[in-house]
Amino acid sequence: MNREALYGALDRYLAALGRKDPGAVEWASDPFITENNVRLAPDDGLWGTIERVGDYRLVFADEKTRQVGYFGTVVEPLDESAFTLRLGFDEAGCIVECETIVVRQVDSSPRFENQRFYEKPILNAPAQAPVSRAEMIALADGYFETLQRNDGTIRTKFHPDCNRVENGVQSTNNPDFFVPVAALGCEAQFRLGNYRYDDRLRGRRFPLVDEERGLVLAYGFIDHTGRLDSYELTDGTKVKSHIRRPHTFYLGELFKIDHGMLCQIEANFITVPYHMPSPWDGR
Repeated sequence: MNREALYGALDRYLAALGRKDPGAVEWASDPFITENNVRLAPDDGLWGTIERVGDYRLVFADEKTRQVGYFGTVVEPLDESAFTLRLGFDEAGCIVECETIVVRQVDSSPRFENQRFYEKPILNAPAQAPVSRAEMIALADGYFETLQRNDGTIRTKFHPDCNRVENGVQSTNNPDFFVPVAALGCEAQFRLGNYRYDDRLRGRRFPLVDEERGLVLAYGFIDHTGRLDSYELTDGTKVKSHIRRPHTFYLGELFKIDHGMLCQIEANFITVPYHMPSPWDGR
């Protein structure tokens, strides 16, 4: 399937979702469907509660693996939630994989205030100086490796202007965010060793690579054992961890890569039971 066909199939899926009509979707005979890291039947979960698909729209595709990705929002009776979707197709154009994250803040923590869902031109533009598929995945994995047990060592490459948006809120160069380190840029945050309370970044998957746009869609889990109390940043500042319980995030994260650097990051994640496994393991 080419990009046009993948985008068309995505649009048909979203239209059916907005109508609460899973029967209108061209499913394969035994589709693998998850919502918030739990396997569901084709008509369960969001299909029963959605009122409409929101206006925010970020679409990308991997023609080699017949996959299409989407960041947007969905409106349910009580809230509008950040929404990530990945669809995989068989050779006949039927959906064989459907992975959805719905960030219902009532079910998750921490709560992200002042969410803004808006187009970011850098994510829609073609890569000016693309790198190989393997290098793109290595740079995305290097970000995860930097985050895991963050000690100030950078194991990827950041563009100086790189920003990150999480659950609809910019968490870099944003002094109003609830974590003080958010006032800094991407690389500066990691050079401080601020995220040492992240003990594991496991279950890493990189199923979708849009080589033309320079985008990698990745999934994984951040585990916090909650054992770390106080620690020292690389500049000597003493800080206390704000996570003091066993806790896990399940995340879908999109990396924009150009000139061999991470230029923009968009992530949606939710709290799940501590050390929860993935139904996608082994697929």
